[in-house]
Amino acid sequence: MSEKSQVSNPPAQQAIAEPLTCPQCGADLTTDPVYQRYRVCASCGHHFPLSADERIALLVDPGTFDEFNRHLVSVDPLVFSDRLPYRKRILQAREQTGLREAVVTGTARIRGREVVLAVLDFRFLGGSMGSVVGEKVTLAFERAAERRLPIVTVSASGGARMQEGILSLVQMAKTTAAAKRAHDSNVPYISVLTHPTTGGIYASFANQGDIILAEPGALIGFAGPRVVKETAGQAPSQSHSAEFLLSHGFVDQIVDRRRLRDAIAMVLRLVSARPPLPVKGEEQAIGPNGSGRRAWEVVQIARHPERPTTLDYIRRISPQFVELHGDRLFGDDPAMVGGLGEIAGHGVVLIGHERGHGDPARRNGQALPEGYRKAMRLMQLAARLKLPVITLIDTPGVYLGEGAEERGIAMALSECLALMSVLPVPTIAVITGEGGSGGALSLAVADRVLMMENAIYSVISPEGAAAILYRDASRAPEVAESLKITAADLKRLEVVDGIVPEPEGGAHRDHDYAAALLLDAIVRALAEVIEMPPDKLVRERYRKFRRMGQTNTYIRELVSQEVSELSAVVSRTFISLRERLPFAHEAEESPEEGTLAP
Repeated sequence: MSEKSQVSNPPAQQAIAEPLTCPQCGADLTTDPVYQRYRVCASCGHHFPLSADERIALLVDPGTFDEFNRHLVSVDPLVFSDRLPYRKRILQAREQTGLREAVVTGTARIRGREVVLAVLDFRFLGGSMGSVVGEKVTLAFERAAERRLPIVTVSASGGARMQEGILSLVQMAKTTAAAKRAHDSNVPYISVLTHPTTGGIYASFANQGDIILAEPGALIGFAGPRVVKETAGQAPSQSHSAEFLLSHGFVDQIVDRRRLRDAIAMVLRLVSARPPLPVKGEEQAIGPNGSGRRAWEVVQIARHPERPTTLDYIRRISPQFVELHGDRLFGDDPAMVGGLGEIAGHGVVLIGHERGHGDPARRNGQALPEGYRKAMRLMQLAARLKLPVITLIDTPGVYLGEGAEERGIAMALSECLALMSVLPVPTIAVITGEGGSGGALSLAVADRVLMMENAIYSVISPEGAAAILYRDASRAPEVAESLKITAADLKRLEVVDGIVPEPEGGAHRDHDYAAALLLDAIVRALAEVIEMPPDKLVRERYRKFRRMGQTNTYIRELVSQEVSELSAVVSRTFISLRERLPFAHEAEESPEEGTLAP
């Protein structure tokens, strides 16, 4: 193994030939300052290829890149030759690029935060992965795990290096195993996919990223379009684009190159922020009767069209929110949002239903299976990175339309319930509007469960219950009282731990003030559990839900009241019966004991 190269900047490399006009829109690039700096067309946003040194220069703080394992070089293990001997191909690639191999690895700082970096260069034999590329990438992951540093990889590759045969193929296993070991060491991993990323690199470590970012328009896929056409008989339709992968749940964000450095820096900040939580002033208390409104009135406020949605709250309580997309299996669900954020400066994972103020794509917060699987992916990320989970719940229930059963809605809910019950990090759930049935509960298996003052939480909607019980949905107001769905009812039932006050008249009257009250409640709840050891969190959470449904103070009061009422009814009934029985009247008219009858 070579010694670490002590350099402050990337090695000099031969520049990529510059076009005079943009192939996408025809714009003149000769005087375009955006193109000169970023290799991006200012007119249409087309992203041109970058060399490894150009990529590093755009990503890292000037003068901080310190390359390691530079002197590892490829040999010819198979003595491979096609039109040109493999050894000669390697020599030509070195001469043309100034690189020794297709990947450059090192440490650097991005906005002041130290990272391990691995950047592939497509100019070197198509960025293909042979034994040395696999070794350098593996060493980068091992260094990140050993030093507990985040790792960032930037992929641009055609896949495995055929000239090294099976030794190239097994690098997929080696690099993926190294990425998994870094995961197990709780090291954050950001994977950036650029044009093109295909084959063995895309199907190995590049897809192991905690957060996967892609550049606009990048060609990404396992088999390249040409290979697909030759094997399947037709070229794929848009399936190999970054945009396609985003819509199908395999990419978290598409990030313009001009914003990439800041996007990565923000993620690094959020996953590492751990300051003490500031809890100041007195908590704004809610009386035992909550808002004091009738249940049906609360239902109307909870469903108010102008009531803040999850994203309305998140934008106010965590302005630095980085939304993440996709379940990594099927798709993304706009009705369920989530990502990285900050609560009082502390990094957290935020997840919630999004009603969307009428946006049909949001389906009024009714999530699909992929929405709950996205939520689970983010919960698992939080567990690995030791970040608290905050869930904001506002849904009438799960989406029951086309595709829900086929893609396993019940299984998704069950898995979400199970996962939340054992998350080894603090969890806070807040019912902010409507908490409808299992769709709500699946995000509410938390250490602390809060309800907004005018929220509701129920096994079924009042209309649904009225239709089933009375075959008359108009009796919903009556049923709403019986279901005990208000915050005050559920606090007495010990289903929720606290009630979050709202502005006078409801949260829809003042979004900013409602968010401020919510933030205060979350910080206080989080402060109660943030220092608990993971095993205690899980144990206490289990006990909390284990007790639900057992007799509590409120239920005992209700039972006592019902027993008293029943006793009074029995007493009145007994007296009434005595009065109606003939022998009772005879007994009343008979002489007192000891007297003689006439």
